[in-house]
Amino acid sequence: MSFSIRRVGALCLRYCYLIASSWPRLLELVYWPILNLLTWGFLQNYAMASTNRTLFVGGALVSGLLLWEILFRGQIGFSISFLEEVWSRNLGNLLMSPLRPFEFVAALMVMSLARLAVGLTPTIILAVAYFGFDLAALGVGFVAFFALLVVTGWAVGIVVAGLILRHGLGAESLAWTIMFVFWPLCCVYYPLAVLPGWLKPFALALPPTYVFEGMRAVLSEGVLRLDYLGAALALNVLWIGAASVAFVMLLNRARDAGSLLSGGE
Repeated sequence: MSFSIRRVGALCLRYCYLIASSWPRLLELVYWPILNLLTWGFLQNYAMASTNRTLFVGGALVSGLLLWEILFRGQIGFSISFLEEVWSRNLGNLLMSPLRPFEFVAALMVMSLARLAVGLTPTIILAVAYFGFDLAALGVGFVAFFALLVVTGWAVGIVVAGLILRHGLGAESLAWTIMFVFWPLCCVYYPLAVLPGWLKPFALALPPTYVFEGMRAVLSEGVLRLDYLGAALALNVLWIGAASVAFVMLLNRARDAGSLLSGGE
């Protein structure tokens, strides 16, 4: 059975109806990104007024925050759409339908982008208007950074979905917490050089590290480091491939254990 865009579109339409019918779900999409922006944006304004401005050149703090939100919201948007099926006990029905697993994953990726668009558009407007975020300074680099971070978020989301399939809602908390394991290693707000030597190999194995280093290079030097983009792209290919293999293995184990129909609230 070939890949069907109609099946993917039907599942995306289901999620759109679900979000549109619930104002708390819509509010959640914009609440946390804007709250984080206000908190860190005001901190940057204070720091730039009272300390060395070079520490926050070109709005690096807010830029790092926005890129982190892309990474985190890309993963959480994927995971939340998946969890909606688990909470409603609909997962077994979907997997017994003609919908193929990779079509299911494709629909989750589309919804991750839709959630990102809704949540980050007002946040970016606020960042540009009030906190010195220079979108033009990042230029085409912002598009590349966005794409690379979203793919990393999807890779993590795919693994989380597999773990929830295998272990049930006992693994649900990973959807909200697992990305924060990478936060100190991705060098979101500081350069790679400040990490101790024994941590640097772990940081260099993470695609977002090169994205955040590249962001600082654009803001401080005006140079888009293609070597950073190439390294992040190569690592993302490895990450998404490994995540896909892990998802298939965990799905098969869940089927063997009979856990697909036992989840839910």
